[in-house]
Amino acid sequence: MASTAPRPTPAPRTAPLTVGFDLDMTLIDSRAGIAATYRALSAETGVHIDDALVVSRIGPPLEEELAHWFPAAEVAAAGDRYRELYPDHAIAPTTALAGARDSVAEVRALGGRAIVVTAKYEPNAKLHLAHLGIEPDAVVGWLWAEAKGEALREHGAQVYVGDHTGDVRGARAAGALSVAVTTGPCDAQELRAAGADVVLDDLTEFPAWLRAFEADRAAA
Repeated sequence: MASTAPRPTPAPRTAPLTVGFDLDMTLIDSRAGIAATYRALSAETGVHIDDALVVSRIGPPLEEELAHWFPAAEVAAAGDRYRELYPDHAIAPTTALAGARDSVAEVRALGGRAIVVTAKYEPNAKLHLAHLGIEPDAVVGWLWAEAKGEALREHGAQVYVGDHTGDVRGARAAGALSVAVTTGPCDAQELRAAGADVVLDDLTEFPAWLRAFEADRAAA
């Protein structure tokens, strides 16, 4: 259920609607694929990796996770190999989260642009979206937390949708409205505490929310 907090008053409609979306655990459930890739990396390197623990905290950049398992001097090489293994292990098992396609379609139906801004390696992010038939207008990878604000500002995004407190920080850095979904590792309380303007259970609630947001923006 959507947060009962009052919806923030949107800025006047002076620019076309642009909505940014995070990828992992916002648009897609990549846990099975990520776990499979970590298992493959573990088998190659002989380094124990608890893939269940890894997928419980998806969000931050790959190297931050790898630093829990590899010595600092080996993290960069492990990251490169993980990204090489990823297409063969992670794309097929990954599914679209409920409401993901409808949410992107609703942005388009309202005459807007949908962009994906993610910490994931951009070529692999694009493989996921193509495999699942989700077609944003732009994809920007390798950005995390406040750094996401750079791409969101560049594309003129008024709204950024994500599942992690890092996504809330990215929206804030861009001066965009933060819409958070509880489909990732952060619960509603954490997301609100981080400064999310709106908290939804999942993306099935987003199209109706966006229509109301655009109606308010048009009337402002």
